Amino acid sequence: MEPLRIVPARENKPATTQDTNNSLGLHDTLQYGPRSLATEATNKSHVKHRLENWEATQDNLKLQMHRQLFGLHMPMRILMERKLVSQNSHMPTLPQSNLHLDILMGRDETLECPDFMMPASELSQPHDIHADMEKKLRM
Repeated sequence: MEPLRIVPARENKPATTQDTNNSLGLHDTLQYGPRSLATEATNKSHVKHRLENWEATQDNLKLQMHRQLFGLHMPMRILMERKLVSQNSHMPTLPQSNLHLDILMGRDETLECPDFMMPASELSQPHDIHADMEKKLRM
């Protein structure tokens, strides 16, 4: 069973020459493998990695807590409901929003930029629902 993580785990840090030096100050290829300059050059922030995985870690924590409290059926039921709701078909020209999935994920009380800001190109286009439905249904 996975541990209950509140914060995402640290990203595995690639071995650099400072970490893999032998007694002579050279990279130990036999023990650590060949040296890769690409991994040394890409410097990804640990904070950025944790922010990217924050939502997934919080969701996993909630599912693990439900499993410990109610048994295995509860996270399975929640994941099944999410899958069913995410397969909802929409009208092709209307803006895509899935309120049901937002409620199941607990995002119904949060307000983010995509919720109220739309590109001007979407606002200025006239909606031809009939032509789009014919294209969607291949008529």
